[in-house]
Amino acid sequence: MQKVMKMILTMLLLLLPSMMTAQSVQNSNHSTVGYVRNGTVENSNHSTIGYIRQDGTVENSNHSTIGYIRQDGTVQNSNHSTIGYVRSDGTVLNSNHSTIGYIRSDGRIENSNHSTIGYAKDMDQKHAAALLFFFGFLK
Repeated sequence: MQKVMKMILTMLLLLLPSMMTAQSVQNSNHSTVGYVRNGTVENSNHSTIGYIRQDGTVENSNHSTIGYIRQDGTVQNSNHSTIGYVRSDGTVLNSNHSTIGYIRSDGRIENSNHSTIGYAKDMDQKHAAALLFFFGFLK
């Protein structure tokens, strides 16, 4: 029992700092262009520009819905029209199923030519996709 408690405590100590800090988004020059903190999207000056809800709803700073990231990776606008897709391997497609980029497991974000356009380390792929589709990061 004591070993299990130690293991749980160790896991919590390792995970807590990453849960409490903001995940940064950087451009290709490693300059920070934004942050995601507990679903709140901030620009580089830490001003709130939107929200990514746990259910995949994406909102602007006034809490108006601007889109959705579905569990299956479908990206929809506020009218529920599909504007893109994020495959489980990180491939990002537009509504015509043409590849427009990649979100790599190491946090690199690439355009369709495989050139690195930014970084979103330790960020959920769907959150990174929301930043690309709805908040214009890295464009």
